[in-house]
Amino acid sequence: MAKDAAVEEFAGLVRALKTRDGRSYEALGRRLNVSASTLHRYCSGATVPEDFAVVDRLARLCGADEEERRALEAAWTRADGARRPPAPEPGAEPTSAPEPVPVPVAAPEPELDPVHARVPGLPSERRRRRWGWVGVVGGALAVVGAVTLGAVLLPGKTGERVAEPPAPLTWTVASHIWKNGCGHTYLVERTPPPPPEAADARSWATAQGAVDGGETLVRVSVQGKGAAAVVLQALHVRVVERGAPLPWAAYRTDDGCGGAVTPRRFEVDLDRPRPVARALDGYDASGQEGRTIPAVSFPYAVTAAEPEELRVSARTAGCDCRWYLELEWSAEGRSGTVRIGDEDGQPFRTSGVGRGPVYGYDSVGRAWITGRESGQGG
Repeated sequence: MAKDAAVEEFAGLVRALKTRDGRSYEALGRRLNVSASTLHRYCSGATVPEDFAVVDRLARLCGADEEERRALEAAWTRADGARRPPAPEPGAEPTSAPEPVPVPVAAPEPELDPVHARVPGLPSERRRRRWGWVGVVGGALAVVGAVTLGAVLLPGKTGERVAEPPAPLTWTVASHIWKNGCGHTYLVERTPPPPPEAADARSWATAQGAVDGGETLVRVSVQGKGAAAVVLQALHVRVVERGAPLPWAAYRTDDGCGGAVTPRRFEVDLDRPRPVARALDGYDASGQEGRTIPAVSFPYAVTAAEPEELRVSARTAGCDCRWYLELEWSAEGRSGTVRIGDEDGQPFRTSGVGRGPVYGYDSVGRAWITGRESGQGG
């Protein structure tokens, strides 16, 4: 395939993705952490990206399926190969490097006069050199110490440290989320009152001292503080405490409803020694034809005008775990990590469902009943 044809084929596929998505170059560029002009050059064929990763993020962002992404990668490979300079022809004379210019060697220093070497109180050459190096090293350490001290102390205020500037992003947390808005399993030490509506789940669970049973669903909304993009680099999970699953009874508020949309999310297995957040696609079955919702792919850019919602499903069968999320970010030459906990700042808490009884709520009899009492076994 000719060079221009390979690049045009790739650019055409990128243009098709952009057109199908419908967002502007600026909006897509902020999501991809590239400028609008750079994205325009990709679409016009003026530039081929150095790496396929940015193209793959664009494809996922625009809803491309696996087959489309494979075709796009093949086109990028051809275009990338076409833009590179040709290899030198076999048999071509290699360009000889210029011969090194000889460097004159300094004459050795004259030895000390033996008479002076024996004069009492006069330091020998070795001692003079040693003390000379001590002076140089001491001076360097003094400079480093002064610079370090100036970096951590405010001028004119001895002993006061300069505070690190705050992270350029904000976030809100909702941790009392019911699956599809329908229900949830709580572990409670004593028989609780009737289950609440989903909107009142937090106050109900707090009043009962309830703990998420088997799974915690978290929704984190992240956005920048200004127009500048903040790039979300990675999402980590840190378990800070492990114990045996609580022996309390489980109470299910599920009323059997279901939802047509499974949101994209991160799944976490808290029973692993080092849990990781795995990005998974979502699925929208509300239309005539189902549609895959591409998983969040890091790095991912947010601004004050364009926030992002991260959903996390953390599960356990074998522990009473307290854990945090840690979100890595970078922006304008800075980088850092923010720790995200429950709505009150404490770690999230999830316990496996033990061998205690499992109750569901009988809305007719207005009472909690076990599966055995309802005739369903258990």
